[in-house]
Amino acid sequence: MKALVTGGAGFIGSHLVDGLLGRGHSVTVVDDLSTGVCDNLAHLQPDEPLEVIVDSVLNESLVDELVAGADVIFHLAAAVGVQWVLDHPIRSLETNLRGTEVVLAAADRHRRKVLVASTSEVYGKNDSGPLREDDDRILGSSKVSRWLYATAKAADEALALAYAQERGLPTVVVRFFNTIGPRQTGRYGMVVPRFVDQALSDEPITVYGDGQQTRCFTYVGDVVRSVITLTETPACWGDVFNVGRDREISMDGLAQLVVDLTGSRSKIVHVPYDEAYRGGFEDMRRRVPDVSRLRRTIGYAPDTGLEEALFRIIAAHPRQPSTFRVP
Repeated sequence: MKALVTGGAGFIGSHLVDGLLGRGHSVTVVDDLSTGVCDNLAHLQPDEPLEVIVDSVLNESLVDELVAGADVIFHLAAAVGVQWVLDHPIRSLETNLRGTEVVLAAADRHRRKVLVASTSEVYGKNDSGPLREDDDRILGSSKVSRWLYATAKAADEALALAYAQERGLPTVVVRFFNTIGPRQTGRYGMVVPRFVDQALSDEPITVYGDGQQTRCFTYVGDVVRSVITLTETPACWGDVFNVGRDREISMDGLAQLVVDLTGSRSKIVHVPYDEAYRGGFEDMRRRVPDVSRLRRTIGYAPDTGLEEALFRIIAAHPRQPSTFRVP
């Protein structure tokens, strides 16, 4: 199979490239390196069937050419991370909205299969749960930057599903729930690499808010397995799937677990949202996926435990303690 991975130099994208190459597929990556880095692919051998193109998915002629030469498109190119979206709202909207439109239009012209990566952010402030794919979205004011990203990704989903319904294009949408693993950076607001960085430096671990908000964390290897298997499953096309591990933990609990696993001397401190982000930031208290649809469709749902995922992240960190050993 010839696969095109947009955003393939990013955190999830680079692991997806690993997974595709490991299955014997050839891969073309297009990434503008706004948040991805070539180092994420530097471990791959020169003789791998891989082509990396540094360019934007907004380049319509390039995308058309690459889509024409692919069998399936994994569209992961997007603005990532709460902090990055808050700092670059216009670029976030352009990449998420226009980029997806360009990819889907090219796929429609050449009749290619497309997987569109979305996010649990589309559920907004709906903190009931576990959240099913058909549950309501509850968003705050359009003046609050946090919800610009959720709105854009929901529009991406709507466009993908419209192509499936009206044009018969094989599309599938996947909603990621807090994916974690090696190569993830804390620069864009990702909580786990930030906590690990702080713990390994014996710096205070900064928990935003009161620390009682809960999330579910999913190991990137499980995400890759789920994504590739979906595109190999005929029943997936035209549908939406949560991709996440359905075990939740509070931010205080996560911070303490990181301290325990690293043997850090860090103290846990709480930082009000208004100090961590600009004023008017809104958050949700809980976000838990229902992954029964994924499990029914592919016979699998992410199952790597949080401790094991954290061990792998710490082991790959350049500042890991010399005495650290993965069990």
